[in-house]
Amino acid sequence: MELLSILTPLFFGLVAAGTVIGIIFGAIPGMTATMAVAVCLPLTYSLGLENGLALLLGLYVGGISGGLVPAILLNIPGTPSSITTTLDGYPMTQNGEGERALKIGITSSLIGGLISLTALYLFAPALADFAIKFSYIEKFLIIFFALTVMAALSSSLLIGIFSGFLGIFISLIGAYDISRGGNGELRLVPEFLEYYLESGFSLLPVLIGLFGLATILIDAEKGMKDEKGLSNIKIGGKPFKLSVFKGQFVNLIRSSSIGTFVGILPGVGGSAASILAYSQEKNFSKNPEKFGKGAPEGVIASESANNGLTGGALVPLLSLGIPGDSTTAILIGAFTLQGIQVGPLFIGNNPVTWDAMIIAMLVANIVMFLVMVFAIRHLAKVVTVPKNILFPIILMMCVVGAYTINYGVMFDVWTLLIFGLFGYLAHKIGLEIAPFIIGFILGPSAEIYFVKSLESFGTFSIFFTKSWIAVLLWVLIAVSIAFSISIARKKKRITNGSDEQG
Repeated sequence: MELLSILTPLFFGLVAAGTVIGIIFGAIPGMTATMAVAVCLPLTYSLGLENGLALLLGLYVGGISGGLVPAILLNIPGTPSSITTTLDGYPMTQNGEGERALKIGITSSLIGGLISLTALYLFAPALADFAIKFSYIEKFLIIFFALTVMAALSSSLLIGIFSGFLGIFISLIGAYDISRGGNGELRLVPEFLEYYLESGFSLLPVLIGLFGLATILIDAEKGMKDEKGLSNIKIGGKPFKLSVFKGQFVNLIRSSSIGTFVGILPGVGGSAASILAYSQEKNFSKNPEKFGKGAPEGVIASESANNGLTGGALVPLLSLGIPGDSTTAILIGAFTLQGIQVGPLFIGNNPVTWDAMIIAMLVANIVMFLVMVFAIRHLAKVVTVPKNILFPIILMMCVVGAYTINYGVMFDVWTLLIFGLFGYLAHKIGLEIAPFIIGFILGPSAEIYFVKSLESFGTFSIFFTKSWIAVLLWVLIAVSIAFSISIARKKKRITNGSDEQG
């Protein structure tokens, strides 16, 4: 009965509004689902946990789905996960099949989202029940494994590791909290900032700066040229029919499952999911030569995989307290605002919130499908909205949000600006933001688990010998590092080969 009291018209209205706004963010090139969630995060404070999550999950699903609009119509990925959608979606548009390609992508997104939601509902509680048995040692190694996975999938293993540890280092700024077993002494804080940084940098302004302000700065540097207008968008031609999915059942299930599995791996991201699913479908296809020339199965594979990511990325967040990607890292901020910690105990201690999240994801996928199918001609025009109008509005929302999160602390606005500039500079010099932010979020927990483990056992060897789970995690850590080294060597051989041919 308590769940029914939460499922109000406001709850469903927030899911729908979040989904529509997310679609708009995803449809505008350069504005991602992560940015949408970061900018709207402060709005959730007054909504309460369930209603706030309804809005954010709608933004998440809508933002991931909206990226297919510019990918298909303009050959510009609206979100990183829509990269492979351009390969066959844009050729379909050039052939006068823009609306058909969009509706194929939308339907695939719905199926991928529903399959991943089923996986979330089935696997997250089971994994949480298993994780409850973990000691401090296993919890520390899981965080270490998450960081190595993200580092391994970065442009460079060393850069990924450095970015992750830099995030941990900055997260330790402030007082060594007595409630966490510390001595209460300030660490890494200049004397003139002791008043402001006693509790370290506030998480939410950091997130808004890195994913809101930094994105604006990076995009603004490229200029506001409108290179492709409405005249270049072709919608119409051959009508969409569900018969296009005949014979695509295996493709849908395989691609959605790949997206879900990749989402469960911490920090891997939607682009890896869609690329992997697309390449697998091409490998198994009887007509691989059609790919890249407007093959509907290419759009199906890409879009079902990147929406399959949405449920998968929530599995490690809700069962282990480790974000599956950058967007779910920001969702931790919503729980923080309400004073709730995600982890193995979350689902058991908050069954109503858990059920509300499942319902919100289900409704968001249905709303996404209905809005995009029946209003696709109008949504297509969103890609032409001038950024010189959008960016000042978003910047204002970032500043106001950062200022109001902690009841009007001006230093939070400075935090927003500092980390916005940091995100911009990180992009310029090649640092990886995903490992950095996961390190920043999980750094304090990693410190507690590490210190408590040593206090309990007094030897470093316990990290290797405590249990079979610890041994397995070390094996997985070694595999992720070996995988990264192997990929780096392959890239080097390919580069050397192309240089020799040149």
